[in-house]
Amino acid sequence: MDTSTLYYTVRTGDTLSKIAARIHVTLAQLLEWNPEITDPNIIRLGQRIRVSPPEGVPIPDQEFEPFPGADFFQSATVSPIIEVMGYRLIDEGCSVYPGEPDAQWSDADRASYAKWQRKLGFSGADADGIPGKNTWDKLHVPVVFE
Repeated sequence: MDTSTLYYTVRTGDTLSKIAARIHVTLAQLLEWNPEITDPNIIRLGQRIRVSPPEGVPIPDQEFEPFPGADFFQSATVSPIIEVMGYRLIDEGCSVYPGEPDAQWSDADRASYAKWQRKLGFSGADADGIPGKNTWDKLHVPVVFE
């Protein structure tokens, strides 16, 4: 990965506005970093979009969020990592969200994650909806700039 520029690959359901919100930048910033995009309403599946972290935030060495630990997934937890995880679960066809995911860990997150665990072949207590390192690493949650 280029150490000065990060890229995001457009997935099903993405819009530039959603991508900007996920990484905590403005739509105008994304357009500035991607002058080849002439219409912000038109992006294509698989397109690489240049993204950069907010000023002062170091560029991570990895493409995916590291597993934050099982204790992270509590009802009091509010983090953009949870929201981005939700979008990945949607991308994987494992959503039970009534609408868009948000940053608060919820029953919908747990139920969606349990669906992901079952998709990977887990059952019973191993598909309880609480992320573990193995299933988390397979979900490929993009790095979140906090």
